[in-house]
Amino acid sequence: MKYASIAAALTSLTLLAACAPVGHVTLLPEEGGKAGAVEIKTKAGSAILSQPYQTATVGQNSKVSTGETNAAAVAARYKLLLTLQPAPALHFTLRFTDGSRLTPESEAQLEQILVRTAERPGAEIFVTGHTDTVGRTEANDTLSLQRAHLIRERLIGSGFKPELVEAIGRGERELAVPTADDVEEPRNRRAEIVVR
Repeated sequence: MKYASIAAALTSLTLLAACAPVGHVTLLPEEGGKAGAVEIKTKAGSAILSQPYQTATVGQNSKVSTGETNAAAVAARYKLLLTLQPAPALHFTLRFTDGSRLTPESEAQLEQILVRTAERPGAEIFVTGHTDTVGRTEANDTLSLQRAHLIRERLIGSGFKPELVEAIGRGERELAVPTADDVEEPRNRRAEIVVR
């Protein structure tokens, strides 16, 4: 089971009177509305929250009780906390001709990406290179990494800190458009950029 990151749940731990709860967790939807999961364990019980807006409350006796809330109630109760959340990740896709050359459209798009990414100083940037299925797997692994490094070097050349820009190659393992082996598919020749 995939568990949500801490940022996906709102937790307020407050020691109050003897009958009051000592902890409360609300599972928020992940980016794109997907549901993650979080497990709450105490010596007296446990609960798994796996749907957005499920809640768990831990009482003074360490028992865990569950419930539900909704987006409006969370927004009203945690207004200040929600304003402190990081901005959602930015996602971009650049396309390549054959080899490590960007298409003219992607070359123009890269300039816009540099501007948008610069608006997030200190953000981590992940560049993942991909290929189509033409050629040997090993060669495609190398080519996808070259594509990712090309974009990484452009980002660094525009002032982004090298330690915040990671490049990886996935070869033909994560096709945008599934094809048989040795099929040219321009939409698979790409680099995906995620800015967090």
